Amino acid sequence: MKKRNLLTTLFFFASIGFAVAQTSKEELERERKDIQSELKEIQDAYNRVKKEGNQSLAQLNMVKRKMILQERLISTSNKELRAIDDDMYLSNLEIYRLQKQLDTLKSQYAKTVVYAYKNRSSFNYVNFIFSATSFNDAVRRISYLKSYRAYRERQVVTINETQELIEKRQQQQLVRKQQKNETLKAQTQERTELVEQRKEKDEVVAGFKSKEKVLQTQIANKKKRDRDIQNAIAAIIRREIEAAKKEEAARIAAAKKAAAEEKAKPVTATPTPNKPAANNNTSTASAGPSTERKSTSYLELNEKDVELGTDFGNNRGKLPWPVDNGFVSIPFGPYTIEGTNLRDDNPGLTIGTRSGAVVKAVFDGVVSAVHNYGDGAAIIIRHGKYYTSYANLSGVNVSKGATVKRGQTIGKAGDSDDGSNGRVDFMLMIESKNVNPQQWLRR
Repeated sequence: MKKRNLLTTLFFFASIGFAVAQTSKEELERERKDIQSELKEIQDAYNRVKKEGNQSLAQLNMVKRKMILQERLISTSNKELRAIDDDMYLSNLEIYRLQKQLDTLKSQYAKTVVYAYKNRSSFNYVNFIFSATSFNDAVRRISYLKSYRAYRERQVVTINETQELIEKRQQQQLVRKQQKNETLKAQTQERTELVEQRKEKDEVVAGFKSKEKVLQTQIANKKKRDRDIQNAIAAIIRREIEAAKKEEAARIAAAKKAAAEEKAKPVTATPTPNKPAANNNTSTASAGPSTERKSTSYLELNEKDVELGTDFGNNRGKLPWPVDNGFVSIPFGPYTIEGTNLRDDNPGLTIGTRSGAVVKAVFDGVVSAVHNYGDGAAIIIRHGKYYTSYANLSGVNVSKGATVKRGQTIGKAGDSDDGSNGRVDFMLMIESKNVNPQQWLRR
C-alpha cells in the first residue's frame, strides 16, 4: 500500500512538472527568439558601421551590446538544458509508473486466465446457465458471464494502451535527447561567437588609443550641443511655467471677482413668517466658485495637458523609437571610453542609424521649439509636463506651435561626428529633470 501511494504521489508531481516544463519551454523559446532578433539588428548595424573603416564609440557600444546579448543567449541555453533534463527526469518517473502499472495489469490478467483454465469445466456456458434454480437466477448468471467477459476484454485493452503509452514516452525521450544534443551544439557555437566578440572589442579599444585627441574633440562638441539643448529646454520650461502662473493668477482673480459680484447682489426675497433668521455664523464658502486649485505641476493646469501627460506616463516602456532599426550608440548617463582617460555624462540617448533616416515623434504633443545649431537642427516637443528633444537633424518637417502625433515624421537624421553613418541625440525630460529614455522606449 505504501509503495502504491508513493507511485501515486510521484505521478501527481510528474503531471504538475510536465505542465510547468511546457510553460517554461515556451517562455525560453520566446526569450531566445527576442534575443536573436535584437542580435541580428545590431549585427546588421555593426556591419554597416564597420564598412566606414573608422573605430567609433558606436562600434564599441554595439560590440558591448552584442556581448551582453550573447551571454544572455548562453544563459538561455543553460536554462533550456536544465528544462530538458527536468523534463527527461519527469518522463522517466512516468515511464517507471506506467511500467509498474503494466506489470500489475499483466499479473492480474494472468491470474484470471489461470483461474478460468483451472475451472474451465464449470464454466461451460450452457451447463452453467441451465443449472440455475430459477429463471431470475439464469438471468443473473448470463449477466455475470457477460460482465466477466467484458472485464477480461477491458484488461486486454488497458494493457495494450499502457504499452502504447510507454512506447510513446520512450520515443519522446529520444526526441528530448536529440534536442539536448542540438542545444549543446548551439551553445558551443554561442560561446565561440562570444570569444570572437571579445576579440572585436579589443581591436576597437586598441584603435581608440591612437585617436584619443580626436575623440576628445568629438566629446567636447557633443557636450556643447547637449548643454545648448538643455539650456533651450530649461528656457522653454521657464517661459511656459511663467505663462501658466499668469494664467492661474488670472483665473483666481476672475473667480474672486465673480464671487464678490455675487455677494454684492441685493437680497429681494420676502421674509417668511415663523421662519428662523439665518445664522450669521453660516459659512460663506458657497457664495462663489472656489479659488483654490491643487496642481502637482504648473505645466498641468490645463485639463488637456494633464490628460496628455498622464497618457505619456502610462506609456512607459511602450514608446516607439524615434528611428526605425536604431541602436544605442552612447547610453544614458556617465560612461568611460575604454583604452583612454576620456569620460563623459550623456544627458540622453545617442541613437545610431542611417544618415537621412526618417525621425519620428515618439508621442502626441506640441512643438515647443525648433533650433538650428549650424551643424544640425533640434526639435523640442512638449507632452504635458514631459519634453522630448531630437537633435543632430539634417532636415526638419515641423514648425514651432505645430501639433504632432505619435509616429509622425518630424525630420531626418544627420551625420555622425565619428563617421559611423547617422546619429540622433534623443532626450527625455520631466520638466527640467533628465531621465533615461531607454527605460521608456519599447524593445
